[in-house]
Amino acid sequence: MTGKRAKGRTAAIGSAGTLIAATLIAGAVTAPAASASSTGTRHRAHSEAQGVAIAAARAAKAGIDWKDCPADWGLEKPIQCGYVSVPLDYAKPYGKQIKLAVDRIGSTGTPEERQGALLYNPGGPGGSGLRFPRRVTTKSPVWAKTSKAYDFVGFDPRGVGKSAPISCVDPQEFVKAPKLDPVPGSEADKRVQRGLARDYAEGCHERSGEMLPHMTTPNTARDLDVIRAGLGERKLNFLGVSYGTYLGAVYGTLFPTHVRRMVVDSVVDPSRDKIWYQANLDQDVAFEGRWKDWQDWVAANDAAFHLGTTRDAVQAKWLQLRAAAAKSPLGGVVGPAELISFFQSAPYYDSAWVSTATVFSKYVAGDTQALVDAAAPDLTDIAGNAASENGTAVYTAVECADAKWPTSWKKWDRDNTRLHKNHPFMTWANAWMNLPCATWPAKQRTPLEVRSHKGLPPVLIVQSERDAATPYQGAVSLHKRFKGSRLITEKNAGSHGVTSLVNSCINDRVDGYLLTGALDSADVTCAPHATPKP
Repeated sequence: MTGKRAKGRTAAIGSAGTLIAATLIAGAVTAPAASASSTGTRHRAHSEAQGVAIAAARAAKAGIDWKDCPADWGLEKPIQCGYVSVPLDYAKPYGKQIKLAVDRIGSTGTPEERQGALLYNPGGPGGSGLRFPRRVTTKSPVWAKTSKAYDFVGFDPRGVGKSAPISCVDPQEFVKAPKLDPVPGSEADKRVQRGLARDYAEGCHERSGEMLPHMTTPNTARDLDVIRAGLGERKLNFLGVSYGTYLGAVYGTLFPTHVRRMVVDSVVDPSRDKIWYQANLDQDVAFEGRWKDWQDWVAANDAAFHLGTTRDAVQAKWLQLRAAAAKSPLGGVVGPAELISFFQSAPYYDSAWVSTATVFSKYVAGDTQALVDAAAPDLTDIAGNAASENGTAVYTAVECADAKWPTSWKKWDRDNTRLHKNHPFMTWANAWMNLPCATWPAKQRTPLEVRSHKGLPPVLIVQSERDAATPYQGAVSLHKRFKGSRLITEKNAGSHGVTSLVNSCINDRVDGYLLTGALDSADVTCAPHATPKP
């Protein structure tokens, strides 16, 4: 559950420059491949390196046919939209092609100030990056300086949104509520959840089987390089948040000489032994910690919320709410699964602290409808439900394809039962969300060994100390792997996605790096951003 989780499956559950094609081809072919234990793996890695070079040269020649964005994409002028074609399978570059949706807004400064394009991935896996240029049209103050120098470019990764979207279940069925309580009360409950996870995996195969073997992070990194070429950019400037940090780490490993500047924010631990089973278990622990941070804040603001003056008192109210919803779903649709989907926003993002506490407070004061309105699915939101289903489908497909998952139910049961005892907020919900990977019907690969190779420039790593979705150790791990990188730690903070928060200690350093390449001579610790006020 790397990025923000969609509501649906809690039952099982972000041009100028001349391109020289020859340079591209040489760069991609000589890019280091994954450590290979077999001739077949080495051969495939070589074929994929050649394939991405061919696709990039093709994209460089074709360019991107920029036009006004379709009206229903919600992207106002002067944002422009287009497509880049990439191979479904990079080992077969002349085989089936898929189109990736991209958008851009030009830099706001003078021609002399312009430094190229800045590409963005918001995370997920399954998040759309197409709203990134809106940071310029909405005049986000945090990004004002950087947008003078860079075109802001977003894209939908393969399988997402407008880029050959995949699906695993009918979206309206996907969002129906209430789902089963994620915390099993019996072995029979576990059997039902295992059946749901198996059915979901089969649904992915039935609805999107052709795409599934190719829904990997390395392929999305290759897509990123083809987009770079299509933009006419000799080198990549990249901002990745959450899962986007793993995409950046894989890109930096495969294409070290193609990186110009890279900022990674809220970092997935790229260690092979973490991707992705252990990473999700680590999340459960971190979510419990950040959930308690939020409860401490609620208790400190009891004058506003009246939910108790101690963490234990707030937790008692939560358990009462959870028990009531388990016994009789609120409004007939909000049970424990829907509550977790709603309340998990608080440990994810400080920006959700006030709104989540306010709805909780209203419920305790007798207003049940406010919580139903906030947590129940909206069956009339056809487009939103389709996006939600698609996001979860891509999340599942990428995490299942990136690595080999345990197939033994005994292991899943043992690990999650043990973890749930002291970390009950998220553990079982997260387990069911990921369980389709245990019976995944498509090929599962070995994760890339992420590390520095010759030519990789210094990377800027930004991380809050108490992040729930991407625990702090992930930033330390990537920092060790990427030589010359710098780590900025936001102390005593835990909001997921740091670079868009107002914190001058961080904002000024991100601007400085993107504008001049400047980094501090040593790692930096910053004080936290402002705590939310009721």
